[in-house]
Amino acid sequence: MHATKKVLLVFLPSESGVDGARSLYSEKDRNTLFSWFNRSLRNIIKQSQFAIPPLSLMILSSIEVQGVEQSICDMRFEEFPFNETWDLVGISVQTGMAKKAFALADILRSKGISVVLGGAHVTLFAESCRPHADVLVLGEADDLWKELLTDLTQGSLKPHYQSDTFPDLAFSRPVMKTSLINNRYFTTNLIQTGRGCQHSCDFCNVHVLNGHTLRRRAIDDIVDEVARFKKDDGRIFFFVDDTINADPFYAHELFRQLTPLKIRWFGQATTTLGQQHELLETFASSGCQALLVGIESIETISRNAHKKNQNKAGELSRAIKTIRNAGISLYGSFIYGLDGDTLDTPSAILDFISDTRLDVPGINILRPIPGTRVFERLREEGRLLFDPLDITAYRYTFGQEMLYTPKNIPLDAFIESYSTLTREIFSIKNSLGRGMDAPRVKAAVLLFNLFYTHLYSLSRHDLKQQLEKDAH
Repeated sequence: MHATKKVLLVFLPSESGVDGARSLYSEKDRNTLFSWFNRSLRNIIKQSQFAIPPLSLMILSSIEVQGVEQSICDMRFEEFPFNETWDLVGISVQTGMAKKAFALADILRSKGISVVLGGAHVTLFAESCRPHADVLVLGEADDLWKELLTDLTQGSLKPHYQSDTFPDLAFSRPVMKTSLINNRYFTTNLIQTGRGCQHSCDFCNVHVLNGHTLRRRAIDDIVDEVARFKKDDGRIFFFVDDTINADPFYAHELFRQLTPLKIRWFGQATTTLGQQHELLETFASSGCQALLVGIESIETISRNAHKKNQNKAGELSRAIKTIRNAGISLYGSFIYGLDGDTLDTPSAILDFISDTRLDVPGINILRPIPGTRVFERLREEGRLLFDPLDITAYRYTFGQEMLYTPKNIPLDAFIESYSTLTREIFSIKNSLGRGMDAPRVKAAVLLFNLFYTHLYSLSRHDLKQQLEKDAH
C-alpha cells in the first residue's frame, strides 16, 4: 500500500495594504517612535482580521483524491513549514509577487521538494515560470487539479496541465473549509457564484483570464453551500464575484432563495444596481450590508479612454444615492491618474464624495498590470516607470509607488495632488463622520476608514521617498 501523499498549497502576502501595512522603504527613514507605531498598528490590523482566505486554494484543497492529504499555508499568518515533509507544494502566483514566489520555489526545489506553480501570472507568462517549477498549471484549475493529484499518486506527474476550455461551473464541486483556521480571518464564508466579465476595461485582466462569457454555478449548489458554511461560521458572508449583479435575473433568483437563511453579506457590484430596482430590493431584504462598486473615474474622457462603459458619468451619483437609500453601505473605488484626468480631477472627486456620502472612498493609482491592454499601451508610449521586459519588476502596492507617467499631469504635480486629495479625504474627523453616517455595518465602515487613514499616510510617505530617490 502506497503512503499518503502530502500536498501543501501556499498563499503569499503582498508587500503592502491589508497584508503588509508597511512602508516600501526602510522604516529607519523615520524616527524610532514612527517605527514602533507602524509595527504596533500592523499587529492590530492583523488581529482585526481584515484578511479573508484565498478562495482559489479553498477550492483546490476541497478536491479529494484517494491517497492525497492537502493543507493550506497562508504566509500572511505563518512561516513556511520547512520542518515537515512534503511530496508536492503548490504556489499561487500573482504578477505583483512573482519574485517572492520564484524565490520560495527555488528554495524548495533545492531541497528536493517538487513544486507546482499556478495562478494568473503563470497563465499569462508560462515560459518565464518554467525555470522555477517542476509542474505548471495554466488557467482555471477546477478540473485540472484532480488529474494532477491522481498523477501524483501514480508517480506520473506531467510538466504541464492546461485545458482547452473553461470549467463548466454548473457541475457540482462542493467547497470545504477544513483546511482553514477560522479565527485568522474576518470571515471564512467566501462564496463564488460565477466567473467571467462581459466588460473590457483596459486596466483589468478578469476578462483576459476568465473570458467574456458569464458562467454561473447552479443556484441549488450555492444555497446548499451557504447553509453548510453558516453552521461552521456565523459571521458575515462575502460573495467574491466581480459583478454580482451582472446577470440580474440569476442574481434575483439566487438571493430570493437565500433570504430565508437570514445571512448578512458583502459583495461586489456595478453601479448599474442603482437602476435595477427590483434586484436592489432583493439584495437589501436578503441581508446585503455593504457592496464594493468600481466607480474608477467620474471624468467622461477617462472612462472612454479606458473602456469603462458600464454607466455614464452623469448616472453615477444618482445610482450611488439610490443604493445607499436602500440601506446598503458602499465602498466606492476610484482610480486617479487615468488618461483623461487633470489637476482639476481631485476637486471633482471631493465634490462627488460629498454629494453621494460614500461610506468608504478608495483612491487608487492606476496599476498597469502586465497582461492588460493598458500595460501594452503605456509600454508602447514609453510611459512605464519599470522595465517592461522584466515582468517581475511590476509589484502590487497600495498607492505607494508610481509605475507610470500620467498623460496630462507632471509626475511631481500628480504625487502632490494625490497626497493632498487623500489627506483631505482620510482624516480622523472624516473617518468618524463616515462611520456614523453609514446605512449599515457602522463599526466596519469606521474601522476601514481609520485603517485607510493610516495606509494613505504610508502612501504619501512612500511616494515622496520615490520622488526624492529618483531625483538623485
